[in-house]
Parts: sequence; structure tokens; C-alpha cells
Amino acid sequence: MPFMQCHDIQIFYQIEGSGFPVLFIGGLGGGSWSWSRQIPFFADTYQSIVFDNRGAGRTDAPPGPYSMEQMAIDTVRLLHGLEVEKTFVVGLSMGGMIAQELAMLLSHRIKGLVLGCTHPGGDLQIKAEDWVYEQLLQNQGLSQDEIITKNIPLLFSPATRENRPETLDAYRKQQLAASEQPEHAFQAQYQGIQGFDFSSRLSKMPVPTLVITGSEDILVPPENSRIMAETIPLVELRELPETGHALHVEQTEAFNQAVLDFFQRHAL
Repeated sequence: MPFMQCHDIQIFYQIEGSGFPVLFIGGLGGGSWSWSRQIPFFADTYQSIVFDNRGAGRTDAPPGPYSMEQMAIDTVRLLHGLEVEKTFVVGLSMGGMIAQELAMLLSHRIKGLVLGCTHPGGDLQIKAEDWVYEQLLQNQGLSQDEIITKNIPLLFSPATRENRPETLDAYRKQQLAASEQPEHAFQAQYQGIQGFDFSSRLSKMPVPTLVITGSEDILVPPENSRIMAETIPLVELRELPETGHALHVEQTEAFNQAVLDFFQRHAL
């Protein structure tokens, strides 16, 4: 299995396809497996680099707390080790926060940035309702299957939950097949999200950016993406209707095509 020593942790990564590199950064508790619906789509024209964040999957999970800047530095070390000179970056949710920090650390090597279902933190963040956070954090004593079940309403729109059981079944199977995240690592990642504040730097974003959101995201409300699109200098905004937080799963074709179109506009 491919691992790379990056300072204090070993990072698990995978490389699929060939062509110009695209780095995918997963969200809270997610990792390399999260991108199974994207890798085949991009394989013919792009080289997909996926990995498990600090505290998730097969990457080491040292004691926390973690920070988004720390996890961005992990990502810089991975890219250096892989000798990636230029790349597109796609980050969702917490991965979008890491990607914002990464863009400031490594702007000269990032051709374009996709920020999905994420927020800038600080005074610009529009928070979810209290019950959403309470439900997200209620993991004590639950099995992995029970955690997945109670999180589905936080991630998927009512339309998908009511009419597309095959999408939920595929998501459940994928999550159950992944390595179970230790509770201390989940909390360390969550604490990093709570401490994230990119709000004062958002207007200085140095790379072309696609901001994409689901119209029915209750975990990271779409108002966050609208604020980001009003603040980032070189930006495009795409809002997917009847879509929740897991937009790359719920609206795979629309998400993939929007990202591909963005790549193609910024390929030169």
C-alpha cells in the first residue's frame, strides 16, 4: 500500500488515471474512498490523487486537536513527496477549508481550486441550526452503521432520501467498507473546523476558484457559498438544486461535469 512519511504522520494515498494532476481533499471523517464516483470520470484525462487526512482512514491519527493549517501543511508535504509541480485542487466541506489554507501556502502550484459545500469560518460563516451539530456529534455508544444512519438526514436532501434508496445504499456500503474513525480523531478534526477562520483572507484568494453548493445543504448552508462567491476575486458559483451536503454523491453527474468544465476553462 502507498504510504508517505510526512513529518509526524504516515499518509495513505492513491494515484489513479493519467494526465494533469487533480488533488481531491475529503471532509470530516472522509478520505480516499470518498471519491469513488469522481476517479473513473476523470481517469481518461486527469491523474487523480486521493488520500486520507490526518485522523482518518489508513493515515495516522495522533492525539488532537488538529487545525486546518496543520492539515494543509500535511497536504503540502504529500505533494512535495510526490513531486507534483502543478495541480488542480478539489476540496469538500472540511476538505474545502484545508484547500483554502493550501491555496495560500502553495498558490504558485495550484492551477484552479474547487470549494464544495464549505465555509470561510470566522465572522463570515453562516452556521447550521443547533440541532444539526448536536446530531452530528452524537456518536457515543453507536456502531458504525448507526452513525451512518443518523447522519444520512444531515447529508442528503429529502428528495433523495425519499426517492433514491439505491444512492443511500451505495453510500452506506462505501462508508462501512472504510476504516472506522477513532472517536478522538473525529473530535480532533471537528475541533480544527471550529477553530478555522479564513474570513479575513478570502478576498485575497490568489487562484481561480469554483464554489459549488447544494441548495438544501443543512450542514453547511448554501449562504456560505454565496458569501464566498461575493468575496473571492476570480470566482464562479454553481448551486445544485434539490441537493444536500453530500453533493458529489447525490448529484454525481452534475458535480463532475461542473468541475470538468471549470478545469477545461483554466487548462492553459
